[in-house]
Amino acid sequence: MNTHKCPTIEEYKEILKKHSLKATPQRLAVHEAMMSLGHACADMVTETIKEKSTAKVTLASVYNILTHMAMLGVYNYRLSANNKMYFDVNTFKHIHFYDQDNHVFKDVVDDELVVLIESHLSRKRVKGYKIESFDIQLVGRPTRKKYSV
Repeated sequence: MNTHKCPTIEEYKEILKKHSLKATPQRLAVHEAMMSLGHACADMVTETIKEKSTAKVTLASVYNILTHMAMLGVYNYRLSANNKMYFDVNTFKHIHFYDQDNHVFKDVVDDELVVLIESHLSRKRVKGYKIESFDIQLVGRPTRKKYSV
């Protein structure tokens, strides 16, 4: 599997099978929505499924599927400034940019920077802890106002 891509539907089905889970229409619809959205909260995934899929879902079932997949490592999750849980379909090492006006996450893929940070942290000690990973989030606002036409 490509380290800079989320699992395809076929790879996702294999992951489900590996964990003895059925590839239900709801699970497949959630993953298809996540593939198109990248970062999303359960509301966004539910709305996308209702617009683009025939699978019957509720907000609660979508949230449960997203949470279960995050616990299995299929997705990552992060809390936004507006206290919503957002799920990330990309689990490879990368940096996030958070747009605090629009509550949107974007991936910043910079392998060179990630290697530099890992190298630097490998020489650091935090008394009483072992550093296992890091999570960097840049926060900003759009530089231009959106103009209505």
